[in-house]
Formats: sequence, C-alpha cells, structure tokens
Amino acid sequence: MSEKRFRAMNSTTRRHFLKGAAGATLSLPWLESLARDTASETPAQRLAIFYVPIGVVRRGFFPGEQEATIPTFTSSQEEILTHAEVPLGLQPLRSLTPTQQPLKRVRDKVTLITGMDRFYKHGSDVHAQCASCFLSSATAHSVHSSVYPLDRTLDQIVADHVGGVTPFRSLELSCNSHKDNKESIYFDNISWYGTEHVAPSLRDPRKVYRRLFGIQEVQAYRSITDLVLDDARSMNKRLGKADRQKFTEYFDGIRTIEQQMEKLEAMKGQLASASFEEPPEAHLPRGEYIRVMGDLMVAALQTGLTRVATLMVGPERWDTPFTYEGLFDRPMSHHQMSHNQKAFLPQLLQLDRFHMQQYAYLVEKMDDIKESDGTSLLDNTIFTYGSGLGDGATHQYTDLPIIVAGSGGGRLKTGHHLHCADGTPLANLWLTHARVMGLELPRFADSDKGVSSLLA
Repeated sequence: MSEKRFRAMNSTTRRHFLKGAAGATLSLPWLESLARDTASETPAQRLAIFYVPIGVVRRGFFPGEQEATIPTFTSSQEEILTHAEVPLGLQPLRSLTPTQQPLKRVRDKVTLITGMDRFYKHGSDVHAQCASCFLSSATAHSVHSSVYPLDRTLDQIVADHVGGVTPFRSLELSCNSHKDNKESIYFDNISWYGTEHVAPSLRDPRKVYRRLFGIQEVQAYRSITDLVLDDARSMNKRLGKADRQKFTEYFDGIRTIEQQMEKLEAMKGQLASASFEEPPEAHLPRGEYIRVMGDLMVAALQTGLTRVATLMVGPERWDTPFTYEGLFDRPMSHHQMSHNQKAFLPQLLQLDRFHMQQYAYLVEKMDDIKESDGTSLLDNTIFTYGSGLGDGATHQYTDLPIIVAGSGGGRLKTGHHLHCADGTPLANLWLTHARVMGLELPRFADSDKGVSSLLA
C-alpha cells in the first residue's frame, strides 16, 4: 500500500475497504488510527432478530413454571395454559431459569420480557402464521389480499429509515439447509417487504460470505484474507498497538469463518455420497451451522455493511430432522417432539437450551467488540430473541418467550424482567424498537402504545 493511499484512507472515518488484486473487498471495523475525529463519532445503532421456531418448553424457560403441568398436544388455539403468577411491571433480573442459564455471563446486558401476546387470525395454519407474522402481526381486517395478517415487517420498516447509508439495507439469514421444500414460504421466512412479498433469506454461508465481502465468482474458493494479505500487512505496520490487536482479532475472526465454511462444505460433499433415510442435510451439525451464520451477521453489523439483520434459526413445522450435535445420537424433528412433551421432555429442554447457547454465544461476541467511544457493539444494538409461539404443544400465541439483549445506544434498560399485563401486544415492543432506532411512528401493526418502562 502506498503512502498516498494510506493518507487517503486516514482522511476518512469509520468505514474502509481493503481491496485485493482479484477484486475481493473486505470491510474493516472501526480503528482509531484511521479515524479523523474519534471524539465526534457516535456509534451507529443496529437492530437484529434471532428467531427460534416452535416455541419453548414453558417449565424450562419461564420463571415460576418449573413444576407446571406438562401440556398435551392441542391442534388449535382453543386451549390456553394457565401460567404461574408473576408480579406485573419491571423488576431486576435476579435469577435465570434452566433454559436461560447460558446467558449467565451477560445477564446484566439482557432483559426478559413475558406476558406479550400476538393476534391470531383463524383460517390459516398456526405454524405458518406464527413465523411469517412474527415481525408484523397486522390487525384483523387491515389485510385483504391474504389469509395471513401479514404486512411489511419491522426489520424492513427500520431498514427504510437507516439502510440508505449502508451497502446492504438489510440482511436476511436462515439456518434451514434442507432442499426438500416440505412447506410453503410462510413457514420459513420472518422478513417480508409486504403482504405476499417475501424478503428472500440466504441459507448458504458461502453465498452470504460472497455477498458481504464481494468475492468474484472466479475467486470463489480462494481465501479473502489471502487476497488482501499484502495490503493488510502494510496497513498493520502503521496502526497503533491497540488497533493492531483489534485488526489481528478481526482478521482471525474472518479466517475462522472461512475455516468453518470449508469444514461444512467438506462435510456436505461427504454426506452427499452416503446413503441415509433422511436428506444428507439432516446430518449437518446445527450448532456449527447456526454459529457461522451468526458470525457472518455480526461481522456485517460490526463493519457497517448493514444495520438491520434477521437470523431464523430453523423453519416452523418442517418435520425433516436435524442433527443437534452433543444432544442426540441421530437426527431429530423439533416439531414432532413438541407434539408429545411428556415423551420428549428431556430432549426438548436440551434443545431449548441448545438454541439459547447459540444466542448467548452471539450476545457475548457482540459484547466483546469495542466501538469508537468505548462501548460495545452489543451496547449499540437491539438484539432480540423470540418465538412466534408461547408453547409448541398448545400452539398458543399468548405469553411469548422474548429476550432483548443490548441497549440500543443506551436507550433501553437491561438486566431486568418485564412482565406485561394480559393482552399486551407484542407489536408494542416492535413499536418501541422502531422508535429507539429513530423512527417517529404513532403505532405499528396491532400495537396500542410503546413500552415506556423499558426506556432508560
């Protein structure tokens, strides 16, 4: 890298690109040595969603329900469980339930929200509606062209406001590797441009990587860090000690993502030649797959490639099994197990904790990434875990499992448990998210007000 080019980079702020000879580009995180005026820069606010399908086992997730009756399968919305009595309002998050235990390290950076409900429109599939309408929940009669109460989703509305200053206005990711097309798009997408207009999600980590980092197809299987290595070494010599460490950590992280993708690609090739009762994709390790997709999402948020992202951990009702490494000795169907909690209670509790471990991994990773003002990426993000069902056996749309990590630039309280009054719409939380992200909305979907008690 020439001195002239380095000085040109020094004259800009925050976001820079290293270019390799083959046309690859790599976005950089914030580096003080390259910033013109660090004191005047306020970190951008981000919004990310971590969606878990098929609800949770209530006795493992919800406070006070450890000894609750194990529910029997209910195919409709008619029967609703009676839940433990929890004081209304905002309280310190003093303890974590068994399913929430993976969040122990970052307990003061998250808020548990219980008691929120979603609108259910009869006449459509319970699972399809709970996924596709999770981020919209339009009012009963506002949508006429579809049986689903589905409108433009929260992430897309926020992206309309903040996406114009980033290379990608939004990023939609899904961890459904299956190609058997068992269900419709309504079971497998949470981000929508509008009614019947899906925002297609990326499912292949390598395709996500190419999209984010701009590797030309001819160079698809070459390491991006190899392509930019000469520029990187030259720049590294000119950085301060702290930035050199951050720079090295960032490149090591990108290299780790590459290695994880190569491992999964090699495994796919081996599985394709084997004979299984299930599709070969059923045998891919779920944790590794979810984490590499999450790593890509975090890298995109960290470097300013996008400020809005959704990560769907798995599809709704898709009975094709998955391999949950470390839990079971064969691929298992989350949906089928959820319909018989008595028979599969230990396995379902393990699976809920498994999903929470992946979320906690990403929360901790974001909390470890420092920004220009000394705060963390997590501090400047609203990173929400949730499911469209309160329970997979009863198909209930009431009392949903929701956790919000991060404070959205210091505007949200953390380290609390908020229990809402019966009938509180989940859209009230989405309205609050939108307002924290800078949108002056009077309402959103079926909201009736914002959640003022969450505001710092």
